Amino acid sequence: MKKALTLFFLFTLLAAPCLSQNSPGVQDSVQEKIQPQVETPAVNADEGDRIAAWDAVRTFYEYTGFANVKAGNVVMILVGLFFIYLAIRYHYEPLLLIPIGLGILLGNIPFKLDANLQVGIYEPGSVLNYLYFGVIKGIYPPLIFLGIGAMTDFSSLISNPRLMLLGAAAQIGIFATFIGALLLGFYPAEAGAIGIIGGADGPTAIFLSSKLASGVNIVDYTIGGEPVYAQNLIGPIAIAAYSYMALVPVIQPPIMRLLTTRKERLIRMKPPRAVGKTEKILFPIIGLLLTTFISPSALPLLGMLFFGNLLKESGVTKRLAETARTSLIDIVTILLGVTVGASTQADVFLTPQSILIFILGALSFMVATAGGVLFAKVMNLFLNKENKINPLVGAAGVSAVPDSARVVQMEGLREDPNNHLLMHAMAPNVAGVIGSAVAAGILLSFLG
Repeated sequence: MKKALTLFFLFTLLAAPCLSQNSPGVQDSVQEKIQPQVETPAVNADEGDRIAAWDAVRTFYEYTGFANVKAGNVVMILVGLFFIYLAIRYHYEPLLLIPIGLGILLGNIPFKLDANLQVGIYEPGSVLNYLYFGVIKGIYPPLIFLGIGAMTDFSSLISNPRLMLLGAAAQIGIFATFIGALLLGFYPAEAGAIGIIGGADGPTAIFLSSKLASGVNIVDYTIGGEPVYAQNLIGPIAIAAYSYMALVPVIQPPIMRLLTTRKERLIRMKPPRAVGKTEKILFPIIGLLLTTFISPSALPLLGMLFFGNLLKESGVTKRLAETARTSLIDIVTILLGVTVGASTQADVFLTPQSILIFILGALSFMVATAGGVLFAKVMNLFLNKENKINPLVGAAGVSAVPDSARVVQMEGLREDPNNHLLMHAMAPNVAGVIGSAVAAGILLSFLG
């Protein structure tokens, strides 16, 4: 028995090294005893909190506008502030320039692109994107025309219909700009949208650009048959149109003085005759049928314009007329101004095409003003002395209502403090609104 225990003990001692090589558990335990123990230094709790805090600050900074601002954003913000300054300091179309100026600020607040961040006007799902729907689908301009119709008195035009020709003559700016845009390489549809700036009518410019240059309409096909889409020019066209409308008191007077003599500026026109209620009621009905038969594509604008005027002149829809010319047009003007301004994001707006549009817009406005003045002088060649037209009135043919008419009044009083031209100037002024809408309809028919 003792021999057996001795043999078992010796066998265990000999087998232990082999078992240690084949058994991981044993090997690990042996290595743990042999290898020196290395202690990992503990992280200081305060230092860990400090690192986490800096990470949070860095993440916050990356989502702020300061981290994402670009030079273009700064430029556009300065433009927006300039618009607001003009509106407040000089009273240049404040009802338009303040909403547009603030919209430019909203559209150029820089932010980090994120699929879940819905703040910009071009980010689907954002509030501004939903409001912008009324611009790209041409909803706001007809509503503006409804309000304009409800607040416009066409008596001066009815009493002296020949002055309507001055409104038509001023539309030469539209077609001159259209040709200029074609020569600069724009597609015909884009050129048509740019050309309407010459009418100095913001709502009409937005309406036509939403149809011809909204970025979704096809303007050409490549050799391979792939469609070419128009550029989205709504923002530049709208800003150019409203900018020049606001600058009417600055742009028009030098041209008016250059193209007229003092003798012509002193011409006194006969007072307009009194217009009866029946004539006022019939005018929007006849005007609607006549203009829309000539240019059916302008129906959304002209239809609402004459509808608003019928509400005013009928005498039985005073509440509707009051709503159209006050609450409704105010609300739509706010929405239109802010969304158009917000669409001028620097990466979309600051392009060579935008600069060309502004240059063409300025030239078209000058051409339109000159066209009205010169046509009045041509008309005087065929009129007797009693019926002569003061050529200054021709400048009101652009459809910047009522600013162009006010400029004519001020220029007339500047030469003769007793020569009041406002009522005469309103005739070509409202005719210009109708003329620019008809021109827009014609362009849309050919290019749409």
